[in-house]
Amino acid sequence: MITCYLRYTLDPYKLAEFEHYGKLWIPLVERFGGKHHGYFLPSEGANNIAMAMFSFPSLAAYEQYRKDSMNDPDCIAAFKYAEDTRCILSYERTFMRPVFGD
Repeated sequence: MITCYLRYTLDPYKLAEFEHYGKLWIPLVERFGGKHHGYFLPSEGANNIAMAMFSFPSLAAYEQYRKDSMNDPDCIAAFKYAEDTRCILSYERTFMRPVFGD
């Protein structure tokens, strides 16, 4: 299993737009075989940093999702929404391997 950790820098005046964007992606990731662990928006501290995490069975499965999402009408609409609203200033993507207890 591989978990994608996304750290976003947001326009702090467009948190509602980013929250809507996140709600668009949760079912899309799951439709493509991933498990979304949610979006985490600012509460205390920095007002322009958000995070999201989702997992796929393997890096190959994630790469297939990325490829397929580029041709999916719902994914294209979600990408366009972020572009139109300009709620995301930048993001970093990191892949991690989860460790679970026995």
